[in-house]
Amino acid sequence: MPKFEEFQILVVASNPKLRMQLRGMLSSFGFSTIHFAISAHTALRHLHTRHYDLILCDYALGDGQDGQHLLEDLRQHEIITNDTLFVMITSERNHECVISAAELLPDDYILTPLAPGTLQDRLTRLVGKREVFLPARQLAAMGDWLGAIDYCLEAEAEHPQYIIDFRRLEAGYHIAAGQLAEAEAIYRQIVASQSIPWAQLGLARCLAFKKDYTAADALLSELIVENGHFMAAYDLLARVRAESGQGEAACKVLQTAIEHSPYRLGRYHRLGELAMETGDAATAEKALSEVIRQSAHSRFRDPEIHVRLAQAQIAQDKADAARATINDLERRLGNQPNAALCKALANAMLHAHSGKTDKAQDDLDTAASLTSAGATLSPGLSRELVKACFDQRLERAGSEVVTNILRNTADEQTVGALREMLRMRGLEPLSQEIERNVQKEVRDLIKAGAEKARTGDYDGAVEAMTSAARQMPGHPVVLFNAALALLRRIEHLGWNGALARQARALIERARDIDPASGRLATLAEYMHVLIERNGIAANNSLKPAHKQARA
Repeated sequence: MPKFEEFQILVVASNPKLRMQLRGMLSSFGFSTIHFAISAHTALRHLHTRHYDLILCDYALGDGQDGQHLLEDLRQHEIITNDTLFVMITSERNHECVISAAELLPDDYILTPLAPGTLQDRLTRLVGKREVFLPARQLAAMGDWLGAIDYCLEAEAEHPQYIIDFRRLEAGYHIAAGQLAEAEAIYRQIVASQSIPWAQLGLARCLAFKKDYTAADALLSELIVENGHFMAAYDLLARVRAESGQGEAACKVLQTAIEHSPYRLGRYHRLGELAMETGDAATAEKALSEVIRQSAHSRFRDPEIHVRLAQAQIAQDKADAARATINDLERRLGNQPNAALCKALANAMLHAHSGKTDKAQDDLDTAASLTSAGATLSPGLSRELVKACFDQRLERAGSEVVTNILRNTADEQTVGALREMLRMRGLEPLSQEIERNVQKEVRDLIKAGAEKARTGDYDGAVEAMTSAARQMPGHPVVLFNAALALLRRIEHLGWNGALARQARALIERARDIDPASGRLATLAEYMHVLIERNGIAANNSLKPAHKQARA
C-alpha cells in the first residue's frame, strides 16, 4: 500500500464545503500533511515555497483563474515537477471544457459528487503508479536520462502491467538525451503493433525534429482523422506546416483545434502570431483579444500580447483601438520586466502608421537601447523590431538589434528569417557582416574557455564559459561548450551538485534550440558516466543493479 502519511498535499478549492469534505476524506485515508488554497494566486504562493506530491484542484475557483488555466500556467512555467500528481476535480460536464482540461494531461479527472471509496481507490492507484515510475523521473530530473532509460528497461520485467508506460518514458528520455534514432525506433515498433495516438505523435515529432515535414504532415493528418479530439496532434501539425512555409494552412489547423478546445491560451497566442505573419490581421486581433481576456487574472501575463494586438489593430487602421491597447499595457503590465521595451515598440508602430516619423524613430532608438541593455523579446517580435528599425532608416539601431538576436536566439529558423528579411531590403552584405562578427565573438569566447581547460584551470574555464552563456543565452554552440566546461570540471575536481544542475540546465536549453544536434548525445553520455562514477543517487532512490547493454 502507498504510504499516504509521507505525502505533501495541496488542495485548491474556493468552495469551503468542498475543502471541508476533502479534509475529512484525505485525513481518513491516512494523509497527514494537507495544505489549502482558496484561489490560483494562493496556490502559486504555496507552490513557490514548497514541493507537493499531490495537488487536488477544483475546476471552478470562483473569480479569477479556473483550475484549467492554473494547470496551464504550472506546466508552461515549470512550477511543478513531473513527479507531482495533479488531479482535477469538477462538476463540469461541458464537452469543450472537459477536452480543454483533459488535454493538459492532469493525472486524473474526477467528477463530483465525490464518493469516499471511489476517491480513495483512484488515489491509491495513482500514488502506487507514481512510486513505480518515480526513480526514473528522479534520475531524469538530475540529468541522467540514460540512467532513467536503464531503470525503465529493468522495471518493465517487474511491472509488466505498465510496459507501454515504460516504453513511452524510454522514448521521451532518448529524445532528452539527443538519441532521436532510438526514440523513433521505439515509436515505430509500437505503431506497427497497435494504434496508440501518443506513439504516432511521438513518431511525428521525431520526423519534425529531422525536418522531414512531408512525412510528419501525412502522419499527423491521418492521426487527426482517426482521433479528432487528440489536440496535441493539431498543435504539432500547425508547427510542422508553419515551419515548412505553409502559414495559412497552419492557421486553419489551429482554428479547427480551437473549435474543439476553446480554452487553451497558448493556442490562441500562436494563432494570433501566425495570422499576423500571413497578413490576416482580423483573425490575429480576435485571437489575441481572447488571450488577454482569458488571462486577465493570471500572474504570468505577457506584455508582448498587447504589442501583437496593437500591431493587428494598426494593420486594420484601428489607431484608436491600438492606442487603447498600449495604454492598457502600461496600466496593467507596466511593472513587467519587458514592459518598457514592449511599449516603445508598440508606440513606434503606431507613430509610423500615423506618419510621425520623428516620434517613431525616437521610440525605436529607445527599444534598441533597451535590448542592448539586456531586455528581451520573443524571436518573432524581435524580428518586428528589426523590420521597424530598417523601415525607419535606423540602420545602426537595426544592426544592434540583429546582433543581439543572434546572441540570444540563434536557432536555425530565426537566423534564416533574419537573413531573408535583410535580403529583401537589399541588406545582404550587412547581414553577412553581422553574422561573421557574431561567429567570431563565439569562437573567441570558446577559445578562451578551452585554453583555460588545456592548462588545467578548470574553474577558470567554467567561469569563462558560463559568462559566455550569460552573454549569449540562446546560442547553442556556446551553451554546449559551457555545459562541457562544467562537466570537465566535475570530472577533474570532483562532484559538485550545483555545477551538475547548472550543466543539466544548459543542456536542456541547448536541446530546446537544436533538438537534433549530435552534441546532445555526447553530453548526455558524459553526464551519465560522471553520475555513475561518483555514485550519485537521485533523492536517495536506488538505481538498477545492472545495466542493459547499449548499442
